Amino acid sequence: MSARIRIAVDAMSGDLGPRVAICAAQNFIAHFQDVDVLLVGDESRLLPFISPKTISSGRISVHHAATIVAMGDDPLHALRRKKDSSMWLSLTRLRDGAADACVSAGNTGALLAMSKFLVKSFPGLDRPAICKPMPVEKGLTFMLDLGANVNCTPMQLHQFAVMGSVLAKAKGLESPRIALLNIGAEEQKGTEVLQQARELLTADSDINYSGFVEANSIFSGDVDVIVCDGFHGNIALKASEGVARFIQKKIAKTAKKNLFNKFMAMLAWPLLRQMRDELDPSFYNGASLLGLQKPVIKSHGNANSAAFFRALTVAREQVIQQIPALIEKKFNLNIPPKREE
Repeated sequence: MSARIRIAVDAMSGDLGPRVAICAAQNFIAHFQDVDVLLVGDESRLLPFISPKTISSGRISVHHAATIVAMGDDPLHALRRKKDSSMWLSLTRLRDGAADACVSAGNTGALLAMSKFLVKSFPGLDRPAICKPMPVEKGLTFMLDLGANVNCTPMQLHQFAVMGSVLAKAKGLESPRIALLNIGAEEQKGTEVLQQARELLTADSDINYSGFVEANSIFSGDVDVIVCDGFHGNIALKASEGVARFIQKKIAKTAKKNLFNKFMAMLAWPLLRQMRDELDPSFYNGASLLGLQKPVIKSHGNANSAAFFRALTVAREQVIQQIPALIEKKFNLNIPPKREE
């Protein structure tokens, strides 16, 4: 029998409180029989929402943490002063081998800082990057970095491209098409950093570099991995989520305008529901912190239980696919991020 997968969950962080993580965890273990969940947080706030049957099964365990990293906390302050927090202790369990992956909906800056300190990035990789799949016309496109690194060097953008290619290949793409996000598709456009990054990617025979891509082509599906610095990536991500929600609300509002619209909406409901689901940002919740020695997944801060469930699914997939080990192999690094059995 294969080893069970153990996921440590920072159950206290996020905008909606621990009930979201608890509900998602209980649904998750019911859906996947090969996973156990370690909920880390204030026992007095967690235990009342977990059924005694679930606790007695051992599939979900609770590990006490006295404090919480708030969304507004300074990341360096959290790193230095909140070593009894649910975020810190979740990552500690990952570092020590008590868990195979970690999921948190908390403060992104603090999660990055603590992850780099506790879980460590690979030697030779400058910085971890946040990567997430985006729904596009033809399947999915992976985009990174989405906020971890505001400013990037050409070498770091090249490393992001390599990591994004590894993740896309693990998802079944044989030769992922890689593009750099730019203000134009022409080769001569863009900053000096982008020009130097283009030269690095063009010279890398292991990368299927497709050139520059503009923001209005992010959702075309013409490329599989889009590389950018965290500043522009985060703006693109938040803008796309805002547009998706706007379209959903616009459809709902239009359908309620009059009796004719309501009747037409009823006839078109299966199509509208499919469109709603395909555009729902929560369905794609769960961003990977690529470049760390073990899987750390960032859930959206205001994720509901269905969205948090998706983040847990991403964590399970990363363990099964051994994404950190694949990245290590690609960079010919020396520290194997093997699971603790």
